[in-house]
Amino acid sequence: MSSEPASSAPVVQARGLGKCHLLHARPWPRLLGLLGLRQAGTPFWALRGLDLELRRGETLGIIGRNGAGKSTLLQLLAGTLRPSEGTACVNGRVAALLELGSGFNPEFTGLENIHLNAALHGLGRAEVQARLPSILAFADIGAHIHQPVRTYSSGMVVRLAFAVMAHVDADILIIDEALAVGDAFFAQKCMRFLREFQQHGSLLFVSHDTAAVNALCQRAIWLEHGQLRMAGAARAVSEAYLESQVAAREGVDERRPARRGGPATGIDRDVRDDLLQRTALRNDIHVPVFDPAANTSFGEGSARLLDVVLLDARGRRLPCVVGGEQVTLEIVAEARAQVDAPIIGFYLKDRLGQLLFGDNTYLSTHAAPIRLAAGTRYRARFTFTMPRLQAGDYAFAIGLSRGTQAEHVVQDWSHAALVVHADGQGLPTGILGLPMAEITLEPLDG
Repeated sequence: MSSEPASSAPVVQARGLGKCHLLHARPWPRLLGLLGLRQAGTPFWALRGLDLELRRGETLGIIGRNGAGKSTLLQLLAGTLRPSEGTACVNGRVAALLELGSGFNPEFTGLENIHLNAALHGLGRAEVQARLPSILAFADIGAHIHQPVRTYSSGMVVRLAFAVMAHVDADILIIDEALAVGDAFFAQKCMRFLREFQQHGSLLFVSHDTAAVNALCQRAIWLEHGQLRMAGAARAVSEAYLESQVAAREGVDERRPARRGGPATGIDRDVRDDLLQRTALRNDIHVPVFDPAANTSFGEGSARLLDVVLLDARGRRLPCVVGGEQVTLEIVAEARAQVDAPIIGFYLKDRLGQLLFGDNTYLSTHAAPIRLAAGTRYRARFTFTMPRLQAGDYAFAIGLSRGTQAEHVVQDWSHAALVVHADGQGLPTGILGLPMAEITLEPLDG
């Protein structure tokens, strides 16, 4: 989230905002309506009576079920829809990423669509040409840039749209579920851009992923059936929304009081392990082979990353890990010049770039720092119990440095050196689950 407080001046302000559509039982009244001839129909309010403010430097999350009015709200604020009632005022240059491929001509090539989309955002031809290399590098779709957009996959369309949006000097970004499409590499690249953008711009962010909303947003609103259900701190709104979804699914009242007493059952660790490892709850984590040719990194270059691998207890490379299994993360590097006091570290990040856990070698080597001659290969090993992971992609970020924990120079840093994929089956209930040494449940009375 932005480290600077939002200013008092609102850059987006809506008062009593609403959008009504007329529903027709037959197609011909709809055709007459498109021709400007008023026809009777059943009114359907996709959004109604919404008040909203977004201040400079603030990020607002918008959550709700499908059909709640989220996309309608964004289209009204982006100016692609006219309100049926109320007002919406936007101060500043807006860049919007709404429905997949919106703003693109499917018959134009990706390159032609860059010029078209950038022009729609107010950039001149010379400005687009100057930024074109950076846009192409961000999108990273290779020779497909010269092919018609209709031939693109959904992930390629989002890559192209986000790349343009990231280079139009917008004051306000409006994003509708963009991070739900694409691979972990690109999702993390987008999150890094958004976190940098938050330092100076304002963001409206729609997502079904409450973890992403909590990671990015200070405040959030919850829409339900086209109306505001709740507004407040992002975490409080997200938790209330999730509670509502669970209550609706299970047919129980929200925020019901905790039950006291009653029967209790003991949970035996061996029984739990059996359930987790030998049933559909097993958490398989697939591990690819590290590809140095595909690895992108930055740093001063006095050392380079050679290999990243997960090993079992016998030192064998693991193509698949099971959540709860003890593993060793081995990182191999090479000194390109003399290196004094080398440090190797890692983070495990989810697809949104959130840091789940990590460590480095400094504490185990600072008492007797080593010196490496140029051309020396060296390695670090971290042995730990792999947590159980939610379904999805995760990346090991690897860093090579020299110096101390407080003052060090990055030699080689890779944001996504090794991307693993977890087949989650309902566990854990949070971002990750730690293996439990013991779990007990017992009555204290009677």
